[in-house]
Amino acid sequence: MTASVLYDAPGPTARLRNRLYAVLCSAALLALTGFVAWRLTAEGQFAPSMWELFQYSGIQQRLADGMVSTLKAFALAALLSLVLGTLLAAGRLSDHAAVRRIATAVVELFRALPLLILVFVLYASLFTPFWALVTGLALYNASVQAEAFRAGVNAVPKGQSEAAYAMGMRKTQVMATVLVPQAVRAMLPTVIGQLVVTLKDTSLGYIITYEELLYAGRLIASNTTTAGGFPYVPVVIVIGALYIAMCLALSGTANWIELRGRRSPKKTSTQPPETDTVAARAG
Repeated sequence: MTASVLYDAPGPTARLRNRLYAVLCSAALLALTGFVAWRLTAEGQFAPSMWELFQYSGIQQRLADGMVSTLKAFALAALLSLVLGTLLAAGRLSDHAAVRRIATAVVELFRALPLLILVFVLYASLFTPFWALVTGLALYNASVQAEAFRAGVNAVPKGQSEAAYAMGMRKTQVMATVLVPQAVRAMLPTVIGQLVVTLKDTSLGYIITYEELLYAGRLIASNTTTAGGFPYVPVVIVIGALYIAMCLALSGTANWIELRGRRSPKKTSTQPPETDTVAARAG
């Protein structure tokens, strides 16, 4: 039996106990899901009349427009956060104390400030809803991405940079050609996860009347009446499914890029077989 470095491998009793806990937790989760579904069914939320609104082209178009607005805000905010996060990370790694202090202050300020407050303050400062949301998302996520970038660079063994400096390379060259390429693998999962958070946080545009997906869903639910009343629960379920689909698509794309980046090109060997080499040397 091989023991882990951090803890001993569980024995037969511990494995049996873990399986029991897993079964009990799964049963509790299924029971809770069934209870919620039963309650919604009893309230008539799954009645066909509550779901007929999604057949209309106007409702579908409004949902599509909301998704486009969500993706537009996310794309711009993600791009700005990556660029600004890279600059802040470079500032925190700078040899100049003043630059490090300024970058650290910016990172700590926007990481500590709640995103909802930041977005609302920007909206109240004569920003349009779109730019208030994009700017708030970019500032907040840039501060988080900056820490991911800095941690990735610091995770590279010091011998790599020391060897580069010994060859006469400047710090900019060391950072661009030695540290960053090796740090990408370490920091990529965190960066991907934060991009997913950025996508989900676009729903805060609902507070400042930006017509993203959640805002579109609110308009649909509050302006549509059915035989069972306002279809808030069906709209929430559909909106949630769309958010999940977008996040899964983003994660899948990012993981595909990560896997392709980890693949090293196969080198074709031109060395002859070992037996031929030995025979040639003997000859």
